[in-house]
Amino acid sequence: MIYDSDEILETLKMVSTENLDIRTVTLGINLRGCSDPDLDTFLEKIETKIIQESNKLVEKAEKIEKKYGIPIVNKRISVTPISEVIGPNEDRDIEEIIRVAKKMDEVAERVGVDFIGGYSAFVHKGITNSDEKLIESIPKALGSTKRVCSAINVATTKAGINMNAVNQIGEIIKQTAQETKEQNGLGCAKLAIFVNSPLDNPFMPGAMHGAGEAESSLSVAISGPGVVKSVIENQKETDFGELSEKIKRTAFKITRAGELIGREVAQEIGTQFNIVDLSLAPTPAEGDSVARIIEEMGVERCGAPGSTAALAMLTDSVKKGGAMATSHIGGLSGSFIPVTEDAGMADAVKDKSMSIEKLEAMTSVCSVGLDMVPIPGDTSVETISGIIADECSIGVINDKSIGVRLIPVPGAEAGGIVEFGGLLGESPIIKVSDFGCKDFVDRNGRIPSPIHSLTN
Repeated sequence: MIYDSDEILETLKMVSTENLDIRTVTLGINLRGCSDPDLDTFLEKIETKIIQESNKLVEKAEKIEKKYGIPIVNKRISVTPISEVIGPNEDRDIEEIIRVAKKMDEVAERVGVDFIGGYSAFVHKGITNSDEKLIESIPKALGSTKRVCSAINVATTKAGINMNAVNQIGEIIKQTAQETKEQNGLGCAKLAIFVNSPLDNPFMPGAMHGAGEAESSLSVAISGPGVVKSVIENQKETDFGELSEKIKRTAFKITRAGELIGREVAQEIGTQFNIVDLSLAPTPAEGDSVARIIEEMGVERCGAPGSTAALAMLTDSVKKGGAMATSHIGGLSGSFIPVTEDAGMADAVKDKSMSIEKLEAMTSVCSVGLDMVPIPGDTSVETISGIIADECSIGVINDKSIGVRLIPVPGAEAGGIVEFGGLLGESPIIKVSDFGCKDFVDRNGRIPSPIHSLTN
């Protein structure tokens, strides 16, 4: 990669005035070789492998931060989906599996990373014994750890939607909220339900080190909503074609910076560079909002008519610009529209321009889905499962990755405010439908894959 001085100076301006940062560098680690029938030996192997691969990650990332002056907000680890690692010894009981989560948390704290992902399973066609136990353990595992994140893939375009898993997950989400009720159901912020989950996603809670990856590899996730908003602010009368070109050029520059950082951190710790996730990932900070970009395009308030079209153009332009900047694209790559983590989205909910139904419509063109959505604590299991099933159908029919992070805030009602703090932000509680879908989700079984999945 070759950089000129103007490109470097422009990138530094993005950092100093437009909130550009690298959202995360995530080191993926293979744990398949750690399986052992003896639990203590198993846990020791996990500890040894993670420390061996990641003990210099934070130190070297901070070194690269200082070298280029570009902040890396999070340093993270992802591991092989734990249901696969415990699979050869599936007779373990749930308490033993929870000990695995606690060991992951302990090691993550020891090496200084912010989160560790991979307490996860793929159940889109069926649920194995080890999958079942891991899923049942999630509420207590996430309730008793700080850094561990979990993702469960319940659907794919090729397989359809496993409604048995969707039903079970509705109950797991409610239990997880109760386990962490003193923190407003915070455990649910560390649990994502996926369709077409990417195996190289560097963002939490979906990050995992999937099949086909190297023994270890480093992925990077860029950010930059503030940079894109700054560009659009100066294009008040520009038509959509030219506006797309401006966004593409900006995404190109952001991606170049991201790959440079990722490659250098990977080289410093002696691992393989993997992918750049092109997603625009907002934060609660003022000016770092995807919703504000949509409003800057001319929509009065995010959620109003035109919002989905604006988001579609933004996401497409970001992908096109990023694709010109790197040959190593992965993860989710697009635009995130979390509710609590984006101050503009939270304001849209407060102003009632954004409903859960409009949010669902917008997820058809974004890159993640219903993300960090606080709902009333008394929302039924069946309604939660129905919302997940709706999102799964969008991902399956459109052959795209979608994640769901719903947070039924214990004791909270629609319109109340929930605060999580830090990057997780705050938002009003979103009202869900008064009408249920129990008879629908109780059918169970698997919703078949669509006809266009037959691509062989």
